Parts: sequence; structure tokens; C-alpha cells
Amino acid sequence: MEKEELKNLAKHLANPQGDKGIEIGEMMNATNISMTLESARTLLIEDHDKILEIGHGNAGHLKSILSLAKDLHYTGVDISETMYNEARKLNQEFESQAQFVLYGGEKLPFEDQSFDKIFTVNTVYFWKNPVEFLNEIWRVLKDNGTFVLTFGQKKFMEKLPFTEYNFTLYSNSEMEQLVSKSSFKRMKISEKEEEIKSKTGDETIQRIYTVLTIKK
Repeated sequence: MEKEELKNLAKHLANPQGDKGIEIGEMMNATNISMTLESARTLLIEDHDKILEIGHGNAGHLKSILSLAKDLHYTGVDISETMYNEARKLNQEFESQAQFVLYGGEKLPFEDQSFDKIFTVNTVYFWKNPVEFLNEIWRVLKDNGTFVLTFGQKKFMEKLPFTEYNFTLYSNSEMEQLVSKSSFKRMKISEKEEEIKSKTGDETIQRIYTVLTIKK
């Protein structure tokens, strides 16, 4: 891919827009599904939990999340109006259990201690003020709740040609340092590896990613 194509891909990965954004959203859901479901399993979701996902994309995975326990209540937030509209369209059958919220990316529009479980997959690279945003997550998480932060490791991500454009990459130790500067007190790291299709072509690559389980 040419430089401008890579820049455009990076832009849509951060904030999908328009018809191209819908296409990118479908691709992201396909390439991220194993990370998303691994994150959901790590949350140990229980009946009646109130769940928040930060950066829901097209939420093609919602049915799988809601099947993990009974009487779940899901909220997704995203900065992309395109993804907000797509998620609502694709998940109309779950509107009694799920809501989607468009937000600005910095302040979470919820009251303190609103959620039992919170997770986010492949969004941390785009956080403008990561420590402040972690404190926002801390604020809306219940005292006995769990937050799962899942991200591609720096040593893998820096090999991808589009991540040089407005991505902030983290190693495990850098992420631990970041979380330690926030109000969160405890974390557990789990490393995963999988084979996926590249976002820039048909080749397969080995992705190394981290699932970070974080507690107050």
C-alpha cells in the first residue's frame, strides 16, 4: 500500500467514517473477534451484570457477549458516528438489553460506579490523555468491578506499516507503568498469540497481544 493509503487506513482504524468506515468496521470486527471474545471471557461475566464496552465498532460481536450470562445489560460507547449507526442497525434485536452512546472520547457520560464490567479492545493507541481516561474508567466502574484492557503488543504493532500514523504503542511494561499512574491498584497480565489475516492484504501474520485484567 502507498503512504497515503496507509495514512487513510490508520485514520479509519482510529475513527471509521462513511462507506469506507463501514467497510473498515466489518474488517475490524473480523480481525478483532478473537481478542474481543477473549476479553469478554476474562471479565468472568455473571448474570445481571452491567457491561460497558469502550470502542464498540459495528458491535457484530454483541450476540456472543450477551450469550455469556442471563439478564445482561450492555452499553457501548464510540467516537465514530458511522460505527454508532452501524451498531444500532446491526443489533436491533437486542435493543431491550443494549444501548449505544456517541461520545467525545475523553469523558465517559455516565454516573460514578455505573458498571460491573468494562472492557476495551485495540483503542488505547488513540487515547489523548491515557491516565486521565483510565481515571474516568475507574470512576464509572463499581468498587468490586473488573476492567479488561486488551491491546497488541508494541513489538508486534510496530511491524505494521500503518501504525506509524498517529498510533501510540505500548509494551507490557509501558502499559503497567501507565496504569500504575492512575487510580487503579491491581492488575494481572496475560499474553496471547494468534494467526490473523493482515489488514493491508491477504497474508497471515502472528499477532501477539496482551489481556490486562485491572481492579480497583
